[in-house]
Amino acid sequence: MNNLRPNELGVFALGGLGEIGKNTYCLEFNDEIIIIDAGVKFPESYLLGIDYVIPDYQYLIDNQDKIKGLFITHGHEDHIGGIPFMLKLVKIPKIYAGHLSVGLIKNKLEEHKLLRGTEFVTFADKDVFTFKFFRISFFRTNHSIPDSFGLAIETPVGTICHTGDFKFDFTPIGPIADFARMAYLGEKGVLCLLSDSTNSELPEFTMSERRVGDSMKEIFRRISGRVIVATFASNIHRVQQIVEASIVTGRKIAVFGRSMETTLSVGLELGYIKCPPDTFVTADALKFIDEKLVTILCTGSQGEPLAALSRIANGTHRQISIIPGDTVIFSSSPIPGNAASVGNTINKLFRAGAEVITHNPLTDTHTSGHAGQEELKLMLQLMKPKYFMPVHGEYRMLQIHAGLGVQCGIPKENTFVLDNGQVLAFSKQGVRIAGEVQSGAIFIDGSGIGDIGNVVIRDRKILSNDGLLAVVINVDMSTKEVLRNPNIISRGFIYLKDSEELVKEIETQTKDFVLNALKTNKKNILQIKNELTDYLTSLIYDKIQRKPMIIPVIMNVKRQAEAV
Repeated sequence: MNNLRPNELGVFALGGLGEIGKNTYCLEFNDEIIIIDAGVKFPESYLLGIDYVIPDYQYLIDNQDKIKGLFITHGHEDHIGGIPFMLKLVKIPKIYAGHLSVGLIKNKLEEHKLLRGTEFVTFADKDVFTFKFFRISFFRTNHSIPDSFGLAIETPVGTICHTGDFKFDFTPIGPIADFARMAYLGEKGVLCLLSDSTNSELPEFTMSERRVGDSMKEIFRRISGRVIVATFASNIHRVQQIVEASIVTGRKIAVFGRSMETTLSVGLELGYIKCPPDTFVTADALKFIDEKLVTILCTGSQGEPLAALSRIANGTHRQISIIPGDTVIFSSSPIPGNAASVGNTINKLFRAGAEVITHNPLTDTHTSGHAGQEELKLMLQLMKPKYFMPVHGEYRMLQIHAGLGVQCGIPKENTFVLDNGQVLAFSKQGVRIAGEVQSGAIFIDGSGIGDIGNVVIRDRKILSNDGLLAVVINVDMSTKEVLRNPNIISRGFIYLKDSEELVKEIETQTKDFVLNALKTNKKNILQIKNELTDYLTSLIYDKIQRKPMIIPVIMNVKRQAEAV
């Protein structure tokens, strides 16, 4: 439980520690709370049917009268994707975000019918917002999306800096990071730094986005047929690079994939994607354009089954199919866990007759938006924090980043690798762990928030592995008779016609078990069903070493009704 004392500053995460995704960080001082980001996490493979994972917002629900605002570092889903779900549960006075982030969030809230009741404040890097205990300013960073910012939060006990997602790109697409502001903050004094740990395992500087653009132009020049490029829809800098490569080689661009179309629309409207007005064409116009002068920009760089590129590879896309001479460029790297699905998509593209180019040292079709170790050290040296709390990363990433902090002169006892919910409390006397707030994962399935729990996930896993067996039996509780042989229904367990011997034994054993239960004067049908489930589970496992979900249905029917 959170046990902050009066005039202590609490810093904690509801999501983003020990994981990649659902970044949500909070600062609390007396009767004020500010929130930094509200992201989602994309479900792992065992979370069957789940669309998103969001943090548990219960602490914010319980303390929503203290909340002064939600501040957004940049417009990626793992930082803004949770906003619609947060707004349905928590009263947020205002959302503060950069120009592009506001555009992306408004588009998202429009879909959820939440836009009308939400107040936005668009900030730039020179803006300052002052509350009773917090004074919040910004410093521009470089990332794979424009308008990425770090936050400097001045509090009564010292300044907390949050980097957001960043890398140091000395030849960026767009404005360069504000090194002077970071150095100024460091000289002025940073109490604690919260810094992005995503690439803390990489012992190098991250490659510049400009180099990807140069590589793209060279690749486009060498290709004589259609170019199909798959990348993250949210990587607007990369989309701009693809647009520039297409313009240089005289190509028109057609866009496929809902998220890509949405991002492109916002990017063009706000001026983050720059091109002549006739650069983009509709799918219908492609039939009138020479194939050598076409770029197809689409989603599906991670092998997502329903994304545009996957449907093109499968031959199920309504408007585009692979033709000999096509070249498909993956302008991305597989996210951990997606390598198999990406490989499957690539195999299908080759089988359909396409050439495929993936990121490698010879092509440079992708670079990360996150800082490698040398950049992380540079941020630490610029900020010179007294205390250091790595954020945004799996546990090993946080630990490695903490080690970099020690290398940069921060005492080991001043580095804190925390879990979601743990509260780091600062005061004039020092720092301590002040208990924890409620945290965890809430599953989003369709429009429901939190109505899918671990029991449902467990049941879905059982169903996906071993299927379902339903046993329907009619009994007359008054005469203690089984009125007919059980009816066996299998879904994803066995094919009944090929397993007649096993089915016959299940029928016989079920009938005998229920008869025996009735004769021992068990009048509670629920109790009989539970015991029958255990019995059949053991029986089936002994026979074929599988454990399907078993659903017994015992119907209490009068004999005369059964006869009718």
